[in-house]
Amino acid sequence: MNLATKNKNPEIYFQENTLLGKIKHAREIISDAIEEYGDKVQVACSFGKDSMVVVHLALQIKPDVKIFTVVTPFKPKETFEYKDQMIQHYNLNLVEFMSKEKVDKNLPKTNPDKCCRILKVEPTKEAVKNLDAWICGLRNTEGRTRKNYQEVEEKGGLVKINPILNWTELDIWRYMAIYNIPIHPFYAKGYRSLGCEPCTNMISDIEPEREGRWIGTSKCGGECGIHTMSLKQ
Repeated sequence: MNLATKNKNPEIYFQENTLLGKIKHAREIISDAIEEYGDKVQVACSFGKDSMVVVHLALQIKPDVKIFTVVTPFKPKETFEYKDQMIQHYNLNLVEFMSKEKVDKNLPKTNPDKCCRILKVEPTKEAVKNLDAWICGLRNTEGRTRKNYQEVEEKGGLVKINPILNWTELDIWRYMAIYNIPIHPFYAKGYRSLGCEPCTNMISDIEPEREGRWIGTSKCGGECGIHTMSLKQ
């Protein structure tokens, strides 16, 4: 629906921009993707709040939907514990990917771009190499680098689907409360965006969520690389 149509139908526009409207729209996007791509589409899950919302939405459509996660040795132990808890809680049909390459413990600080390429981008390429599409929890209000994404994108022959693209941080927390989704313990400590432990910091509520990532480096508030490059090569 284009803007002109929305302006002519304020009631429809309002309904689409309520949480219930966003939920309905996200479910439709996920349902269409599963119908079109079948076993050639999977849900990516980092076990942050946004990923868990997308996983929950997908489970309502296909309880055995295929899910993949990319983990690194720098993830906090709480993330591994939470991951295992969620696998059991939702009986997730999940495959885990982790780089076999050994990296220096200081690499997240000395060369975060290289660290992300080795530990995040390359394993993600492995995860999607046999897929036609993947579904993720990217939102355009998370940070300055995520404003220009689309709900459905194509790069390098791979379709990326962002069903909660226009959700706010508050929408995420409301959804998790409504559906009683267990929450990663780092959020209770005050974190707003979770990544690897050396690259994740607390920030104020007035800043975009991802400003707490890679503080003190050129990547501050930016991207690890999986959403900004062609993954299927």
